[in-house]
Amino acid sequence: MSLTLFAVYFVACACAGATGAIFSPGAWYDSLKKPTWVPPNWLFPVAWSTLYILMSISAARISGLAGENELAVLGLAFWAVQIAVNTLWTPIFFGLRRLGGGMLVLTLLWLSVFATCVLFWSVDWVSGLMFVPYVIWVTVAGALNFSVWRLNPGEKPVTL
Repeated sequence: MSLTLFAVYFVACACAGATGAIFSPGAWYDSLKKPTWVPPNWLFPVAWSTLYILMSISAARISGLAGENELAVLGLAFWAVQIAVNTLWTPIFFGLRRLGGGMLVLTLLWLSVFATCVLFWSVDWVSGLMFVPYVIWVTVAGALNFSVWRLNPGEKPVTL
């Protein structure tokens, strides 16, 4: 695995993660009704940091095989899609306060993460395995987004 490629992928992840600093949950999110099973706030940065490291290692491993395998190239294309979609969720959910829009983004994120996982697994099972926690986390995030959306039907989005 190339450390340079790892660094490139990690920078992409850090850019996606930076949206959390720009559009922080704040008092608005605290005021929303949430399900009883919502994870504690401290878990989110820990989980995302771990996932971003795993995603970067996984993509760097696959990049080393891209010249040999068309599925590796396709997997990296889906990796790019999932990190782009990942970047959209925070501004839509926390920035614009569009709970339904957040759900749409999370659905697209889950599909792109799952496709990346399957493609990576078909090329290098270790890289695919490193994406399994991400699939699980996005599944939980989707269930949480859906629950918050349903528990707050009258919530008004930010108007521009």
